[in-house]
Amino acid sequence: MTRWTLVVSDDTDKALRTFLAQTGGKKGDLSDFVENAVRDKLFHLTVGNIKQRNRVFDQAEVTNLINEAVVNVRTTPPNA
Repeated sequence: MTRWTLVVSDDTDKALRTFLAQTGGKKGDLSDFVENAVRDKLFHLTVGNIKQRNRVFDQAEVTNLINEAVVNVRTTPPNA
């Protein structure tokens, strides 16, 4: 575990703590909320970067390659 020291606006702090209190928040929920928010943001940034990188490819061709791979996996016996 790593400990972070964060600085957020008073409005953000109040809004989050109010939300957690209204939803039955308990000890550790603030940390869980921040960790989940960071993971979610990183996921969406990563997906966005991948989409941007893959814009140069023809989407129909990509779809065809995916479909071919799926058919190949489904028709190949295990341990073949």
